[in-house]
Amino acid sequence: MANFKTLDDVELSGKRVLVRVDLNVPMKDGEVTDTTRIDRVVPTLSEISEKGGKVIILAHFGRPKGEKVPEMSLKQVVPALSKALKMPVGFAEDCIGDVAKAAIDNMANGDVLVLENTRYYKGEEKNDPEFAAQLGANGDLLVADAFSVSHRAHVSTEGLCHHMPAVAGRTMQQELEALDSALGTPNRPVLAVVGGAKVSTKIDLLENLVTRVDGLVIGGGMANTFLAAQGKDVGKSLCEHDLAETAKRILVAADKAGCEIVLPVDALVAKEFAANAPHEVLDVDSIPADGMMLDVGPKSVEAVVAWIKKANTVVWNGPLGAFEIEPFDTATVAAAKAAAEETKAGRLTSVAGGGDTVSALNHAGVYDDFSYISTAGGAFLEWMEGKALPGVEVLKA
Repeated sequence: MANFKTLDDVELSGKRVLVRVDLNVPMKDGEVTDTTRIDRVVPTLSEISEKGGKVIILAHFGRPKGEKVPEMSLKQVVPALSKALKMPVGFAEDCIGDVAKAAIDNMANGDVLVLENTRYYKGEEKNDPEFAAQLGANGDLLVADAFSVSHRAHVSTEGLCHHMPAVAGRTMQQELEALDSALGTPNRPVLAVVGGAKVSTKIDLLENLVTRVDGLVIGGGMANTFLAAQGKDVGKSLCEHDLAETAKRILVAADKAGCEIVLPVDALVAKEFAANAPHEVLDVDSIPADGMMLDVGPKSVEAVVAWIKKANTVVWNGPLGAFEIEPFDTATVAAAKAAAEETKAGRLTSVAGGGDTVSALNHAGVYDDFSYISTAGGAFLEWMEGKALPGVEVLKA
């Protein structure tokens, strides 16, 4: 990964600092129900404020699609942000024009102001140069601190960078450094753990990973498609039979690249998808016609844990089984705890991301024990697929 500029490379005092953050947080009855995204940007916002910059926040909320939808106003997020920052936070009813200018002109050095939802304007998502000029009139430099939207070429993530200097905020910096340590310049051997329901959603990911990692664990419903491609009968298990040739192609590419594919050799098999459904452990060669593989079995877990213990880097996306229901969370929890233990002992760099992954690691009680967990869904996946992210490319020095 090329070097990128950070807050260390710019003078902040007295500057109007536009800070693109992700405040698209879950809410219920006017209250923020999960402050994770807010908490993560506090270090960046506090540092700019303490160094005398005027902190002018750009963000989106929901998908208003260019319309001014009252229930998607960022005003409702301001109280939670103020509480997290332990200081007053102002709000401007617009993100461009006279309203935004007047609010910014009234700011003292160190003040924090949230501008209204950038997606209230169609020009935001179209990366319209005219909207970029209007938004850019509000600031002297841009601090990008929303990796989760960096895969979108929008005005606030990419277009503004052509109007002013742009640097990475501390959250973006931390994310980029973690990702670089996982796949950019990793400490080998590198193991990727990829699970989830469907191969179809992760073809690009698997094709990229087999050329970059030393071992690849495939779990979840995805594994069934690979097993079926090898001629095994997977019964009623979730399986994309039409992707057999794709699975075979990935297996051949892995072999050519010297990447060891780790597929289940046994599974927890039940006849219905339900919590505590009657189940048995069977080898993958012995799945009955009416059976469903809902988790990988103990021999398979042993192989995954052995790989984790010999790896120096693990990058993880997706659960190994139907972790939402017991006892089909067993493999995911066991593997996650093994990775957490190796990380805590200083023997492993562990980086994970993706919605289901975050939930699974929380469920396993190891969220705080991984080296880094990305809360960016689509951006994390596109980065793992080896794609260039517009909001990252513009930060390169």
